[in-house]
Amino acid sequence: MPSPHASNRLSSETSPYLLQHAHNPVAWLPWGEEAFAKARRRGVPIFLSIGYSTCYWCHVMERESFEDETIARQLNDSFVPVKVDREERPDVDDLYMTATQLLSGRGGWPMSVFLEPSSLRPFFAGTYFPPEPRHGMPGFPQLLEAMSHAWRDRRGEVLEQASSVAEGIRQHMAAAEAPVALGLGQVASAAQTLLRQLDRVHGGFGSAPKFPQPAYLEFLLDVRDSAADDATRDAADTAIRVTLDRMGAGGLFDHAGGGFHRYSVDERWLVPHFEKMLYDNAQLAALYARAGRVYNDDWYRRVARRTLDYVLREMTTQEGAFASAQDAEVDGREGGNYLWNEAGVRAAVPPALADFAVKAYHLDRGPNFRDPHHPDAPPANILHLDARPERLAQSLGLSPAEFESKLAQVNAALYAARATRKQPRLDDKVITAWNGLMIAALARAGAALSEPRYLDAAERAAGFILSRLRGQSGLLRTYRAGQAKTPAFLEDYAFVIDALLSLTAAGRDHLAQAKDHADEARRLFGDPGAAGGPGGGGGGGYFDTRADQPDLFLRARSTHDGALPSGSSVMLQNLVALHDLTRDPRYLDDAIATLASLSAAVARSPTSTINAVRSLLALLAEGDAIAAQLAALGPAPPPPAAASPADFSPVEVYASTDRVAVGPGTPARLRLVVRIAPGHHITAADPGPGGQGLVPLRVHVVNGTGIAAYADYPQGEPYGPDADIRIHKGSLEFDVALESTGSWSGRPLLAVTFQACTDTECLEPQTVELAVAIDRAP
Repeated sequence: MPSPHASNRLSSETSPYLLQHAHNPVAWLPWGEEAFAKARRRGVPIFLSIGYSTCYWCHVMERESFEDETIARQLNDSFVPVKVDREERPDVDDLYMTATQLLSGRGGWPMSVFLEPSSLRPFFAGTYFPPEPRHGMPGFPQLLEAMSHAWRDRRGEVLEQASSVAEGIRQHMAAAEAPVALGLGQVASAAQTLLRQLDRVHGGFGSAPKFPQPAYLEFLLDVRDSAADDATRDAADTAIRVTLDRMGAGGLFDHAGGGFHRYSVDERWLVPHFEKMLYDNAQLAALYARAGRVYNDDWYRRVARRTLDYVLREMTTQEGAFASAQDAEVDGREGGNYLWNEAGVRAAVPPALADFAVKAYHLDRGPNFRDPHHPDAPPANILHLDARPERLAQSLGLSPAEFESKLAQVNAALYAARATRKQPRLDDKVITAWNGLMIAALARAGAALSEPRYLDAAERAAGFILSRLRGQSGLLRTYRAGQAKTPAFLEDYAFVIDALLSLTAAGRDHLAQAKDHADEARRLFGDPGAAGGPGGGGGGGYFDTRADQPDLFLRARSTHDGALPSGSSVMLQNLVALHDLTRDPRYLDDAIATLASLSAAVARSPTSTINAVRSLLALLAEGDAIAAQLAALGPAPPPPAAASPADFSPVEVYASTDRVAVGPGTPARLRLVVRIAPGHHITAADPGPGGQGLVPLRVHVVNGTGIAAYADYPQGEPYGPDADIRIHKGSLEFDVALESTGSWSGRPLLAVTFQACTDTECLEPQTVELAVAIDRAP
């Protein structure tokens, strides 16, 4: 609820996220020169808070801290508070997210960053902070007091820290790297890593929380199409199909209304984080449509159609463009709009279908969801299927067609009933890049599914973007409430060009517009350095932002493909596609120069640059001459670091003694030290509400009976997008007690089980047997 005091300076903004904070007692300013000048004039740091409108923990921190008058007064007195919508300013978000990860070892939103006002360099950063100390985190007021004291009393140290962090960010985001040779080795490495990381039971890559990662599956579809042997094709098919099957059947997919939620908190794709993002649904709809054509799979086609129909129904503006996201919560309860119980389902569907609905969605097994943030809420059900529809049909004695007909009727009834509930908030901001993704998805799916209505919707949206989101300096980033604003970034251009090329490939000719925008992107974002050619110093590619932006202390060039592919990798794909369509050699030359600028990152981690590896594969298919050019980009790179070899562990475990004696009434105690390599973490013994499916830290006895181990486990620290997983980093120590439980058998050994992860992937769980001799005490 808005506070009774006057609104702050965010009230004139168009971003739904900023407007959500317009009535906070915090004297928020939007990111810009006014805020910077005020901080410099007052001689105080900037407190920068970055989030987005559908972010659950952003809402929590607002309710707990930013609506609190006392905390607001503390913020206003000692800092200049600034709010940024990460979707409006991805450049600002990327810059300070890198700082947050460097300083805290994790990232997420809301992001809380303290900046020195002169050059806007960060000196401290974190994510969510509670209003009082909790779970090893300082209370937000205590943090504010500490940062204010540090700025006032130890300013030299603060500025030195800011300088060091800025250099670390530069090394991560802006350092030019000399090109290295590329070839099939990087393609093979990426494929092998993904197949090794595949969860062969539940699909997906790595452990919980699981994100859809459609770029990985698109790459494997490329690989299976070009595979020279049946074994590679079969392995790729297994990875693709088990993942698509499990995602489409699980709670990640909204069975009543269509479309996909953002990610799954468990390894089974059952319990989603309930927000829905335009970019996820665009990429997944295109992926399922392509897979439906490749495998001639009607169910994949239905998933694609239901996803696109959801977007056209619920995320399309009156002008035909596409809104950004739907919130995860209703009235402060995450997922409230999507949950059911058996009685509610029976009341919503026609009586003749009630028993079928209960069995199809497994409601007869009891609840499968409890709100981790509100333990007082009654348990409920997330709708899901245990298997593909044809298998469920067989188990219920129905034909596949009968099952699908009944399920469609059930879904329609449930959706109608759900529509009477209070709905999650819609972020109706139009983002150029994300609209480009959805236009491309509609074009590709329209062609694959022979659905002209999807092509028509894509054309209408493209017309809106090209006419309403252009200014004197080119494309603009966002549109809302009749106002387009913020000069576009590389990713906006890249995704719009991809959309225009996808429409062209589907028979709706926009090639001239695609070429014009490619030329404009090269002019605005291209690196003109002569060192950029093959054998040069890393230029020749693209920057994420325009030159000389006064509100950024460096000009980044991103290479990582995450939830969204990087702008550079999409531009690379566009250049390859433009060459295919026109055979104009300048596009091929630009593509090779762009790949050269990415080559060191590709060689270092092919899976982190998977979209660029897709273009590498396409270029290699051009023939031996192009392959020779790519091999001559530079020296041969070192082999990529193995992602998860069976004999590698970043974790070392040491015991305080090498011998103990245990007997009836004679327990033994020892201390364990666990050391974790930089860049890795392990799941805590109590993994937290978001840690379902992760393998927790455990001390136990193996190779015999008669001995039990009891550990005094440390609590761990919050981690993950919602800070609802607990982990350990660095090193930890804790005590273990060994007690006799009866007659001995075998030769008991003390063992420690853990699962090590980075921020992007998890290794296989490991059990380490300790070199501690356990003797029988009399």
